[in-house]
Amino acid sequence: MTRQIRIALALAGSAGLLLAALAFQHIGGMAPCQLCIWQRWPHVVAFLGAMGLILPGPVWPLIGAAGTATSGGIGIYHTGVERGWWPGPTSCSGGGDMSALTPEQLLDRVLAAPVVRCDEVPWELLGLSMASWNALLSLVLAALWLSALRRP
Repeated sequence: MTRQIRIALALAGSAGLLLAALAFQHIGGMAPCQLCIWQRWPHVVAFLGAMGLILPGPVWPLIGAAGTATSGGIGIYHTGVERGWWPGPTSCSGGGDMSALTPEQLLDRVLAAPVVRCDEVPWELLGLSMASWNALLSLVLAALWLSALRRP
């Protein structure tokens, strides 16, 4: 498989993951949480790797690999938050000590809380959440990007 084919496949993979996320959001009506949004941006960065289709050099596949690996890492973190393995950001996972809050502060916190929580699994397939699937597929894409560094 040539370098260009590997890059094109990796780009198609990132595009597919982004399109699936947007379809779940806009067609399926599933609003994303903060961590879901964070997982999308590294795939956008991976698109810079498309320059490897026209420009030589190892930097382009490395940018693509870094982007997809970062999304995979955030997906692993998000999976752990969903499964209760570790705490998530207080901005979308709740938690924190509320006993010292006044009723007004508590109300302000409730009203400022996001509608979608990061520590809940809204959808699963084969026992894996969307965050888990993103992590798995993003890490496969990172490996594909790295394989583009090898000569055919």
